[in-house]
Amino acid sequence: MARALSYINGNPMSLVAFRPNPSRPSGFLLRCRPLKVAMSCNQSYLVSINADIDAHLKQAILVREPLSVYEPMHHLTFAAPRNTAPALCVAACELVGGHRDQALPAASALRLIYAASFTHEHLPLTESSRPKSTIQHVYGPNIELLTGDAITPFALEILSKSDDPTLNNSDRVLRVMIEITRAAGSQGMIHGQYHMVEPPCQSDNKESSHIGEIERACEKYEGELHACAAACGSILGGGNEDEIEKLRSYGLYMGKMLGMMNRIGSNDKGLTKMVDELRNLATKELSCFDEAKVKAISTSFESDFMCV
Repeated sequence: MARALSYINGNPMSLVAFRPNPSRPSGFLLRCRPLKVAMSCNQSYLVSINADIDAHLKQAILVREPLSVYEPMHHLTFAAPRNTAPALCVAACELVGGHRDQALPAASALRLIYAASFTHEHLPLTESSRPKSTIQHVYGPNIELLTGDAITPFALEILSKSDDPTLNNSDRVLRVMIEITRAAGSQGMIHGQYHMVEPPCQSDNKESSHIGEIERACEKYEGELHACAAACGSILGGGNEDEIEKLRSYGLYMGKMLGMMNRIGSNDKGLTKMVDELRNLATKELSCFDEAKVKAISTSFESDFMCV
């Protein structure tokens, strides 16, 4: 594990078709095996990944005693809108030659981290720079606040259970835990949220200043979350340092693009240029990977982003 502490940054992604390998089971999955969801050939790669993440989470967050804790946790996890970062984690793992089950615990943890952040950001009577959420507030603000606090450590618990000495993956799991806590904390998502709530500095060009603040917020929030996801997947899949860093950059650009589209709107005249620039930067990060795999990822993820 000491060796893992010397690696805190990471790289790009691509996809390899999932092939179950009975000879190398995951430690966590031995105790809580997610049901693999069979997908027809015409369903997208992204849909198949999200189905497996959902299945994994539904087994992890069983509604049990104390019901006052697990019922709202289960509800708020699946009430939050789907985010593409967890699926990116799995795709990155498969791109560098790993198997899907290696990344599902980390992807589930990322889904929970985002759900906790979304819950806090959309508490009743709180303001957000994002479009108004359609989430149904089944519980009161006090319960939602406490449940959001409970979801984050539960995410790390799920990830820690994937540490299996028989697979010699302790260094990778520890490194991924460091990646996720950094991305979710003051150097990532919290920093982005600070930009959302802090009044922007006065500027002669108010429109330019406003867009600049949104760009900084998106880089830290969606950008860092997706960068972390891609890096974590490639770490768990056994990618080398160059692959990890390239995938990290890819995730950063794609996450930033998604965030800006959400906050500015697809009809903004300056957005098209920014999105094209970010997409070009992201594409360059995948240039060293297999062309067919890169095309599969681009088709799945970029088309999903453009539908926002």
